[in-house]
Amino acid sequence: MKLRFVAATVACAVGMVGGNVWAQSQSATVSAAVLEQAKKRFETEFNGIVIDEVSPTPFQDILELRLGNDVLYTNPNVDFVLQGSLVDVKTRTDLTAQRIEELNRVDFAQLPLDNAIKMVKGDGSQKIAVFEDPNCIYCKRLHQTLDEIDNITVYSFLFPILTPDSRTKSEHVWCADDRAATWSAWMKDNKKPAEKTCDTPIDAILEFGMKLGVQGTPAIFFEDGSRANGWLPADQLKARLADAAKNLEK
Repeated sequence: MKLRFVAATVACAVGMVGGNVWAQSQSATVSAAVLEQAKKRFETEFNGIVIDEVSPTPFQDILELRLGNDVLYTNPNVDFVLQGSLVDVKTRTDLTAQRIEELNRVDFAQLPLDNAIKMVKGDGSQKIAVFEDPNCIYCKRLHQTLDEIDNITVYSFLFPILTPDSRTKSEHVWCADDRAATWSAWMKDNKKPAEKTCDTPIDAILEFGMKLGVQGTPAIFFEDGSRANGWLPADQLKARLADAAKNLEK
């Protein structure tokens, strides 16, 4: 019971702070030889698992092991392996969540925006890219939320992963004479797109999204490269857009 109380207290208290994951807490000094030793020991103990990077953390004798966009923790001798959240108690910062967000950042300018449906509201100065399934309830809710956001450009990537019908609807939307109007009419008013076929970039989008680790919809990417997995209410979406704008100014 006490452990559950501590876990719940930590979950309520911690948060994420923007910027480099170790910027707010000085990393412990660890030599390159020690980092390499930990890498070799882990890969010896867990044959077949390759570590992409070993990094120091702000805490003595705690090292971060990066496997793709996932992180684990160990000590220099690899006496243990820990999977879970590393929390800085002093700052109440979930360093693991912060680090994973950093690893998941993308170069917004490198997104294949020509393969997205572009919708502009107002001066379009704020930008997001969203991977969406036409049968995703929370994607539809996001479109309702976007009605409360001014001056935004939305790039919608058709990402049909829920049902076979999702693929059919996505093809019909992409092949419509006015993709943006057809997409909006379906997502906001449930107006079914007319049946029409053509060549589509859907397979390429699916492959690209999987490479980015998109596993559900909506997946929202902001102009500073940060992302949000899932629907955001208007106040949170506005806050994330403001944060992205500040990060771009740095």
